[in-house]
Amino acid sequence: MSKIHNFSAGPAILPQEVIQSCADAILNFAGTNLSLIEVSHRSKEYVAVMDEARSLVKRIMKLDDSYEVVYLQGGASTQFLMTVMNLLETKAAYTNTGTWAKKAIKEAKAFGTVDVLGSSEDQNFNFIPKDYTITEEYDYFHCTSNNTICGTQMQSFPDCPTSLVCDMSSDIFSRQLNFTQFDLIYAGAQKNMGPAGTTLVVIKKNILGKVSRYIPTMLDYNTHISKDSMFNTPSVFAVYGCLQTLKWIDKQGLQHIEKANTEKADLLYNEIDNNPLFEGTAAIEDRSKMNITFVLKDDSRNDDFLNACADANISGIKGHRSVGGFRASMYNALGLDSVQVLVNVIKNFK
Repeated sequence: MSKIHNFSAGPAILPQEVIQSCADAILNFAGTNLSLIEVSHRSKEYVAVMDEARSLVKRIMKLDDSYEVVYLQGGASTQFLMTVMNLLETKAAYTNTGTWAKKAIKEAKAFGTVDVLGSSEDQNFNFIPKDYTITEEYDYFHCTSNNTICGTQMQSFPDCPTSLVCDMSSDIFSRQLNFTQFDLIYAGAQKNMGPAGTTLVVIKKNILGKVSRYIPTMLDYNTHISKDSMFNTPSVFAVYGCLQTLKWIDKQGLQHIEKANTEKADLLYNEIDNNPLFEGTAAIEDRSKMNITFVLKDDSRNDDFLNACADANISGIKGHRSVGGFRASMYNALGLDSVQVLVNVIKNFK
């Protein structure tokens, strides 16, 4: 069977060993002779999965016990709401860097005062705004580290005198960061972390309990912290898949993963920049290493290029429907060999 080069934006490529571990557990989980998807989430075997999936996050991020890790449902879109309900008392600050940041701002405005400190919307979100100041008047500052649709990424994070909240859905565990500078991180699992169906939330405990509003039980972070992510039935399969992926990440090390991601991105960007038929769409200093967006200067030939990619067994290269063009999503598990196949197609396209 020919290898498919999976550039899908998400659900995204996973390491083969993770897929094999999940497949094995579907048939026989932890020697129970029960399938992972039929075993009780209260069983000692599955509780051990959840415990390790939570502890490995802290190990990889080098976080101490002042942080809690929970696995929730509802995707990052529910976190647009939960962050506000749990943290916004008077005023919050956001940057508007793409479709998902814009949706987060919309949710926040329904609950209180929101100041948008920087926006790149008038330039089709092709850069990351940087000329802004965060002050202590804000309950928190919210940013989106990587923007899958427009292909931009925060290369550094601002000094923040208040709680720093970050949506890392599409670049979590793709590089080394000082994770202690963040007070709350959330991420849908389906990019670098595992299969779709669960959302990781990492919370510094001392930022909670400061709002006066009533928080519905299921939307209160403390509910899930107090029950070790077991308040209600978790996404059993998705969390298991995350655990296997976290083991793979831990074995690789973030330093190695970041180096590999940089090598992949440099290879593709170099070809795009030096090919007269193509051009990148994001500001060079803000280019994402996860989602590389580019266009044909003659867009009447888009279908020809997509057909050439299909002939080379390249999948998922079409750009998001809202912007068009092309998008190569290159998450941790994508190999350099697959990027080279795409580079060859671009190089040989006439």
